[in-house]
Amino acid sequence: MLDAIVWFFQNIALAFYNFAYAITHPASWLNWSDKEAIMRFVYYGGSVEFFFVVFTAILVMTGIGLWRNSFMWGCVRVMEGFANMVGRLFAWAGLIMVIQQIVIVFIQRIFVRPDISFGFGIELAFDISWWAEMLKLHNAMVVALCCTYTFVQGGHVRVDLFYAGVKFRTKKIIDMTGSIIFMLPTAVLVWMYGWYFMWRHLITPKPSASDTLDRLLLKAKAVRWNVETIGFSPNGFNAYFLFKILMVAFAGMVFIHAIAFFYRSYLEWKEGEESEGKYLDKDSLGEGEEAYEGTH
Repeated sequence: MLDAIVWFFQNIALAFYNFAYAITHPASWLNWSDKEAIMRFVYYGGSVEFFFVVFTAILVMTGIGLWRNSFMWGCVRVMEGFANMVGRLFAWAGLIMVIQQIVIVFIQRIFVRPDISFGFGIELAFDISWWAEMLKLHNAMVVALCCTYTFVQGGHVRVDLFYAGVKFRTKKIIDMTGSIIFMLPTAVLVWMYGWYFMWRHLITPKPSASDTLDRLLLKAKAVRWNVETIGFSPNGFNAYFLFKILMVAFAGMVFIHAIAFFYRSYLEWKEGEESEGKYLDKDSLGEGEEAYEGTH
């Protein structure tokens, strides 16, 4: 037990050094013309060192926020603004998905063509099955990148057993507990497994979560890009590595919003009911559509 406590605080102390070293030596992990830099990036992205750098940064932000609540509100606005910005952008993937499906039906059933091609000078032509399977990518974008946006907007379904009947401050305690016990650990686990899962479909030799930095640096001698381009059908969509990237992006965004949700819940708990929804940037259907708000 004592060893675990020492290890914990030792890693927090080392986080300041690791962060300072990373930003003062960017070429050691960002210069991807160097194969060892690629392997350092792969290792540190899912490492204990990276976790404690992020964890320590959150501790510092939280400490400042507890001292000056205006700073914490600023963090909430930035993190929720990021979720809204990304979500509002990639929500258009849903419309693109519908339009693409309509085009596929017209080309396949009316014009009886086996492919779709377009371009200005350089032709872009793929089989109908490629475009059809690509629809899954649009759907994945909406799910992965609009998840936290939907959370900010209050659009997720809540299974309410007793939440609605408790007092305001009790609700905020439940929200804080949920963000710490459920959202953060889930996001960390998805990131840990998704990070190496992603890189195993981008480079070879395939990295493993159990590889030490020294072992990965040894593998660097033979490393090369090997981006996954295998589809489920011979002429099908062949960029499934994008789904792995989306999974990591999803975990990162959920982690960020878990912090924002904890901060907002704490501040609303502290300041009372009059602060509920403070600085919340929610979408509106427009003037005269108030009766329909929340029904979609």
